[in-house]
Amino acid sequence: MTLSTKALACGLTLSIVLHTPLALAKTPVATGTGGAVATVSEQASAAAMTILNKGGNAIDAAVAAAATLGVTDPFSCGIGGGGFMMIYLAKDRRVITIDHRETAPAAFTPATFQINGKPIDFETAVASGAAVGVPGTVRGWHEALERYGTMSFKQVLTPAIDVATNGFTVNETFSRLAAQNENKFRLFSTASELYLRNGKAIPPGTLLRNPGMARAYREIAARGQKAFYEGPMARAIVAAVNQPPLAAGANVRPGKMTLADLANYEARIRGPVHSTYRGYDIYGLSLPSSGGVTVAEALNILEGYDLKAMPRAQAEHLYLEASRLAFADRNAYLADPEYVEAPVAGLLSKQFAARRRALIDSEHAALKVAAGDPYGFQEDQSIPLRPQPVRPAQLQQESAHTTHLTVSDKDGNIVAYTFTIESWGGSGIVVPGYGFLLNNEMTDFDFSGPHPNVPEAGKRPRSSMAPTIALANGKPAFTVGSPGGSTIITTVLQTIINYVDFGMPMDEAVNAPRLSERNGAATSTEPGFTGSARAKELERFGHRWEAEPEEIGAANALVFNPDGTVTAVSEGHRHGVGSALVQRRGH
Repeated sequence: MTLSTKALACGLTLSIVLHTPLALAKTPVATGTGGAVATVSEQASAAAMTILNKGGNAIDAAVAAAATLGVTDPFSCGIGGGGFMMIYLAKDRRVITIDHRETAPAAFTPATFQINGKPIDFETAVASGAAVGVPGTVRGWHEALERYGTMSFKQVLTPAIDVATNGFTVNETFSRLAAQNENKFRLFSTASELYLRNGKAIPPGTLLRNPGMARAYREIAARGQKAFYEGPMARAIVAAVNQPPLAAGANVRPGKMTLADLANYEARIRGPVHSTYRGYDIYGLSLPSSGGVTVAEALNILEGYDLKAMPRAQAEHLYLEASRLAFADRNAYLADPEYVEAPVAGLLSKQFAARRRALIDSEHAALKVAAGDPYGFQEDQSIPLRPQPVRPAQLQQESAHTTHLTVSDKDGNIVAYTFTIESWGGSGIVVPGYGFLLNNEMTDFDFSGPHPNVPEAGKRPRSSMAPTIALANGKPAFTVGSPGGSTIITTVLQTIINYVDFGMPMDEAVNAPRLSERNGAATSTEPGFTGSARAKELERFGHRWEAEPEEIGAANALVFNPDGTVTAVSEGHRHGVGSALVQRRGH
């Protein structure tokens, strides 16, 4: 392995013991000449590197890393959820996406999360069978491997099976997340048994094995995606949703999932959203993720300013205002394209962006803005319906807990992959006998309408995932993506601005403090920001900050350097420090 000599950012010490054949120091930055990977877990990065070294391509390696993340980071992702995989195919020089977002069971209605016409409490909705969408992850992996990979499920799942069987050492981050979920996990006997000890989170240093998840992966390795969507595992999933495995005295809302819901699940192969920014071709996700459209609209707005020539506070004020406008439009129009005719072409129009840009006051924050009217900028003027945009309202709560990974191979194929089980710990339901948590993705719907993102049978809830691949002069330049619910969009946007406009190296662009403006009453910040000189400069523009700061995102990126090398970049301080690896020359 050729690893960069950069020290761990912020002088953080390692907190995880590596249980893989690759005994590598955990580093968030690595540069080399072959394939590369960046994830939040060294076991997952090592799994990807193992597959690359065995001749697998980036798609094979991405599935191997994702499966391993399901073991080591089960509170944010896994086969009980769904996601979006973006792939650059070097031979064809094109970008495709695999949408394997969870879908609403057939029994869903717009009133599923209401009682007497009123939305139910969000946390009550989360910890329930009713919150569980039909998982799409395994079907997504199947499509990726069958269409674009070179290896079988049996080959790519082997590293994850090894980690689940032999165990890994629980670190501080894992234990902290388990502690945050103690109340939810106590509701369910299977979650309590796996992740709690005497009702408390398993402590750091614990060797955690998950034989149930190893069993699930072995069955998928043997029978492919049918092992998940038909047969004993499918029956176990449906039973867990409809009769959750409750602890004594617990009571939660059951779901209404059927075996037909699972058997009928389909992934979608979709084209990406394409936009341009300062000479780069930017490829993002299309609907039902709002990430690609919203990032592109905000970049289009910002392209009208020379940000690099401005004082930093002025440029950041414009970044926040562009985010505010783009989110107003996102919230008003975007949802599952199979249910809603969203004006995507209008939202992506440079002319529409110019009209939105004209609303920005260069000296004063708007605090709250209304959606624009993109219909006049649609390429297709024949759309018969011109619905009134949703008025600004309280920002729908959206869980900030997902994971992102990125992989490239020696042939130039690239994967940028974001997947999730929604909230930390998902619904809290661990499938009996199979060791994986089920998602609470249905709480990504708006609980009441009228709204394009209300629940409906078979519908995919709007997502904010935004894996992004950028090309320059027709060649890959960089990738970036992050977890973080609706803050994913601003994390990706801010990282692109840091890298492209402010000229930061990608590791500095990723590690820089984050601000997330989503057309709410106040801007989200990270700990240590409020009261800082930077905060005070922005306060002069009228910006306000949320009362409770928290860590925003855990990004991963790749940079394809002019000399032919690739640099993998993960977080230097968030989520316990990320893991970047590159191949050695010759593979």
